[in-house]
Amino acid sequence: MSSRVQSKPPLAAHPNLSRSPSNKKENLGETTPIDKRRKMVSPASNGRAPRQVLSSVNAGPNTGDQASDGGSLSGVEFGSREDVERLLGEKMKGKNKNDYKGKSEQMIEYIKKLRICIRWYMELEDGYLAEQEKLRNMLDFEEKRHGEIETQMKFKIDELDSTLKELQNQYSLLQKNFQKEESEKLAAIKSYVNERGTRVAVENSRDALSAGLERVTQEKKCAVDQLKMLQETNRRLQDYNASLQQYNSNLQTEANKNGETISRLQKEKSAIMESLTSARDHSNSLKSQLDSSRSSQQEAMNQKEELKKEVSCLRIELQQVRDDRDHLLARVQSLTVEVVNYKEISGKSSKDLDEMTTKNVALEETCSSQREQIQLLQHQLAISNDKLKRADLTATETMTEYEEQKKTVKNLQERLVDAELQIVEAEKLRKKLHNTILELKGNIRVFCRVRPLLLDNGSSDTDGAVVSYPTSFESLGRGIDLTHNAQMYSFTFDKVFNHEASQEDVFGEISQLTQSALDGYKVCIFAYGQTGSGKTYTMMGNTECPEDKGLIPRSLEQIFQTSQSQQCQGWKYKMQASMLEIYNETIRDLLSPSRPCSVDTSGGPGKQYSIKHDSNGNMVVSDLTIVDVCSIKEVSFLLQQAAQNRSVGRTQMNEQSSRSHFVFTLKIFGVNERTEQQVEGVLNLIDLAGSERLAKSGSTGERLKETQAINKSLSALSDVIFAIAKKDDHVPFRNSKLTYLLQPCLGGDSKTLMFVNISPETSFVGESLCSLRFAARVNSCEIGIPRRQTQSRLTYS
Repeated sequence: MSSRVQSKPPLAAHPNLSRSPSNKKENLGETTPIDKRRKMVSPASNGRAPRQVLSSVNAGPNTGDQASDGGSLSGVEFGSREDVERLLGEKMKGKNKNDYKGKSEQMIEYIKKLRICIRWYMELEDGYLAEQEKLRNMLDFEEKRHGEIETQMKFKIDELDSTLKELQNQYSLLQKNFQKEESEKLAAIKSYVNERGTRVAVENSRDALSAGLERVTQEKKCAVDQLKMLQETNRRLQDYNASLQQYNSNLQTEANKNGETISRLQKEKSAIMESLTSARDHSNSLKSQLDSSRSSQQEAMNQKEELKKEVSCLRIELQQVRDDRDHLLARVQSLTVEVVNYKEISGKSSKDLDEMTTKNVALEETCSSQREQIQLLQHQLAISNDKLKRADLTATETMTEYEEQKKTVKNLQERLVDAELQIVEAEKLRKKLHNTILELKGNIRVFCRVRPLLLDNGSSDTDGAVVSYPTSFESLGRGIDLTHNAQMYSFTFDKVFNHEASQEDVFGEISQLTQSALDGYKVCIFAYGQTGSGKTYTMMGNTECPEDKGLIPRSLEQIFQTSQSQQCQGWKYKMQASMLEIYNETIRDLLSPSRPCSVDTSGGPGKQYSIKHDSNGNMVVSDLTIVDVCSIKEVSFLLQQAAQNRSVGRTQMNEQSSRSHFVFTLKIFGVNERTEQQVEGVLNLIDLAGSERLAKSGSTGERLKETQAINKSLSALSDVIFAIAKKDDHVPFRNSKLTYLLQPCLGGDSKTLMFVNISPETSFVGESLCSLRFAARVNSCEIGIPRRQTQSRLTYS
């Protein structure tokens, strides 16, 4: 019995602690996938401090023991799952069942290893959380970027639809114009057949009427002259027919190409919409998977909190076990001393031994219960390990889907680049067709506008009915009849606006010319007519009333709106405005800061301006004030300043008569950063001074000098236009400052529109007739490309 009590076995070493250094190095040198992920997302690598989630476990009440045992456990490391499974597979060993001290020491070392294992799991979890946060941020960024790309694609699709509709409308308009030209050609051929029949009849009558030889000879001479004229007309018609056939074939070729481009754009549009739908579905699936990952992460966090609570409970129980152990050891020692004393003194009976055995059994039961708790903790650690593995798999799947989404976004970007290239090609085609349509209409066109009848001038409705409009199909909207001295004069122009036409109706007809200026062409629009016929109202209008704004404000609004809408296509525009007037063949700067508010009309000395033309054919006025403008508000302010500085005066025909030619010039410089295209257009908007007769105007003195200068410059303008139409070798541009200023806009590929304004009052019918005759001569000119001939006929009522 005494040997059984005194022979305590020594403390057994733990199997993992007794491993050889070489075996330990082999185990630590193995690199597993978990080690790689641990290194990739370790707190030291991503710059984040490790979370102190289980700091109470790492720094418990047994801190002193942990520091003292640091040397014995300094070689224990966890680098892979195998090390954890090896730790969980360890068993408590002792020399015998009563070796409580050895088992208690093994249990303490095992708990320390469990702490190290839990700390390793915490660091690994911190790395996973950091990686998950990084993936979440990347996913949010890609979702935002995907939304922006989707918005841009919708905008591009809308622009393609609008471009497609505009091209279709232009194609239908070209077809109508071609049919109209065909009908005119057939009418000309029919007229030629009738003339040929007349010629045959004349030849037959010459053979039959031999008695009147002298008269027949004269008729023959007349017939021969008519025949030559008809042959010349026939030759011109044949040339014009050949040019129309060639142009028709070109238009059909371009229309076919345009149709192929439209079909290809529609296919690309459907493909892009399908890819956007698939990308949207894929994004929704990624969101659902992210939600599931968040829920699983929340469950892991909850389980971790539960483990933390259980570990704290185990720590408390472990402390109680340690206290009980110390108490029992002290009691065992005391009992051992007492037993020895009892044996030495009297020899104690076996009853005390049985009591000690009973106490040992109780201690063994306590150790078994503690062993069960440790097994439960090991099971919970295994469950946590499985959850971490599932979180790792979820993160891998998220990365794979992110790569696929990235490829999809790259594919959409490539398609977007292709769509932008197609848009650029479509824009080039639009500019070409737009310019072709305007050239078909004529590089110089003439519009006529009739001012409403003013009843407060003393004219009755009967006296004012000198203007009428034909209702035939050919002349509807293009013809005007003027009655003077019981004679009716009929004129045909490109467009005729009656007194009921609004400012918006007038601008709708010239808006295409404004677009040509933005496309890089020189455009000139000027108003011509007698004083008081509404030229200034047509060009400027009333800026305070939106409905009464003239061509100049409306044209500028369209230019700024179109330039802003083309910014998404890579276009950037710079615009410069200048305003001047030509008063008595002298140029005056209306935007000059030193110009006084009241203009000196006495002809005193002032600043001299000279007109020059550069190598590109652009007009340059020396020392003229040029202002960079970026919005319609800036231009409106400049227009008000110019209107205050312009020369006006009172005559017998008009209380506020413009005594100078007003010239507004807007230079447009455009650059496309994507295609490196550059355009340079010029828009000239001119309000000419009113033509008037000296007898009616009653001008004397300075007003007489102004009237003579106005009529001289207008006469020089007509001489220049007729010289260009006749293709003379010399064109008298330098005869007037006005014509020399407009020289770049009256030739080449420039687009010029003349507005002839007339008054319907009987007292002004003579001036109106002169204005219409001049406009008809301008309208009949062929400048640039061949165009249709307008008819002017004289009938008697």
